[in-house]
Amino acid sequence: MAKATFQKPKGTADLFGQNVLAWQKIEQQARLIFSRYGYGEIRTPIFESFDLFSRSAGDTSDVVTKEMYDFTDKGDRHMALRPEGTAGVVRAFVENKLFGPEQEKPYKAFYMGPMFRYERPQAGRFRQFHQIGVEAFGSTAPSLDAEVITMVVKFLSSLGLKDLRVALNTLGDQDSRAAYRQALIDYLKPHEADLSEDSRTRLEKNPLRVLDSKDPKDQAIVEGAPTIFDYLSEASKAHFEAVKGFLDDLKIDYTIDSSMVRGLDYYNNTIFEVMTTDPELKGAATIAGGGRYSGLVEEFGGPETPGIGFGIGVERLIALLEAQGQLNLETSGLDFYLAHIGEASSAMTLELATNLRDRGFSVDLDFADRSVKAQFKTANRRKARFVITIGDAEVESKQVKVKDMVSGKQADLDLTQLDNKIDDVMAELVAEEAE
Repeated sequence: MAKATFQKPKGTADLFGQNVLAWQKIEQQARLIFSRYGYGEIRTPIFESFDLFSRSAGDTSDVVTKEMYDFTDKGDRHMALRPEGTAGVVRAFVENKLFGPEQEKPYKAFYMGPMFRYERPQAGRFRQFHQIGVEAFGSTAPSLDAEVITMVVKFLSSLGLKDLRVALNTLGDQDSRAAYRQALIDYLKPHEADLSEDSRTRLEKNPLRVLDSKDPKDQAIVEGAPTIFDYLSEASKAHFEAVKGFLDDLKIDYTIDSSMVRGLDYYNNTIFEVMTTDPELKGAATIAGGGRYSGLVEEFGGPETPGIGFGIGVERLIALLEAQGQLNLETSGLDFYLAHIGEASSAMTLELATNLRDRGFSVDLDFADRSVKAQFKTANRRKARFVITIGDAEVESKQVKVKDMVSGKQADLDLTQLDNKIDDVMAELVAEEAE
C-alpha cells in the first residue's frame, strides 16, 4: 500500500522555529500594552452559528456573500468558522451577562487567534489568518475613542513600526447615517447602470458600501458623492470634535478621510484606520482598523450598549515589521548545556537538568549519545552561557566543572550543595569575566 502524502490546505501556513518567534513577540507585547490600559483577554469559539456572523457583518458584505467558511453539522445546524472576532465577543458579552451591574464599565476585553475567510490566496492574504483585537462596551465617552486609538498606536510603536498615521472619520449617529444614506441613494441612482454588479446590489441595501468599492469605475462615480459631514447631527459633530481634541492633546498624528467607511455594517460615529506612511513602502499600508458601533449588543439579545474596538491583521503586521527591519528575532540562549558521556552519566545529567530547571534556569542536554566535542558545538549553537560536563568520574565524585562559554573560565561545583552554591559559582565566573 502506497504511503499517503499530505500537504497543508491552500491559504494556510505552518509556524515553527524562527518563524514563530515573531508571533510570540507580538502576542506578548499585545498582552503587556493592553493590560496597562485595563483590558483582559477573552477567548471565544472558533466556530459559531452562521446567523451570528451574517447578522453582524450584514447580508450585503463580502464576508457573508463570498468568503464565509460555513457548513451544516451533524445536528443539521448551520455553522461557520469565524471570519472576524467582534461578533463572537459580543455574543459572549450578552450570553454571560457581562453587562450586569456588578461589572465595571466600560467592560474591556482583547482577543487574539485564527480567523477564516475563503479568499483567493495571494501575497499577504490567507484563508486562515490571525487577528488581534480589542472591544470596549458600555461608554459613549469620546475620551474612550481617543484612548482606544492611542492604545493601538502605542502598541504598534512599541514593536518598532515607523511613520504611523491615523486616518479618522465619522459615520454619524443613527439619524445622521439615515439622512446620509438617502442622500447617497439620490446621488447614485442616476449612475446605477454604470455601477459594478456588486455596487448595484448594495445601492438600496447599504449604499455606504459603494464608497468602499475597489472597482475603478465605481471610484470615479463616488468622487463627486456628498460627504457625511454635510449630514451630521449636532451631537455627532460635538462627539467627533471632542475625539479630535483629545487626540491633539495626546499628540497622536491623524488626518481626516471622509471617504473611509469600514467594511462592516455595524459602525457609527468614530471610525479609524492606522497605517504606516514609510516612504520605502509603496503607498500607505493599513495595519489596523476599527471604530465605534451600536445596535450589535441589542441585535444579539442584550440591552442597549455602545461599543468600540479595532482589529489588527497579524500576518500584515509581521510583513510590515520585516519590511522596516524591525523584527529583531534573536533567540534567547540557554543558561546551561549539560554535556555528558557514558551510560552511567545519563541519570545524573537528567536529574541535574531537572534541578536547575526547577531553580528557574533554561537547560538542555544531549539525547543522541554524541561525542563531547559535538555536544560543545551544540552548546555554542544554542548560545549556552554555561556548560557542565559529566562523565564517569563526575558521577562518582559528585564534583563537576562549570565552564563560562563567554570567558572560557571554569569553576568547581559540588552537586551535593547545588542549591547553596550554584548562584555563587555563576557570580564568581561572571565577576572574573568583568575583571
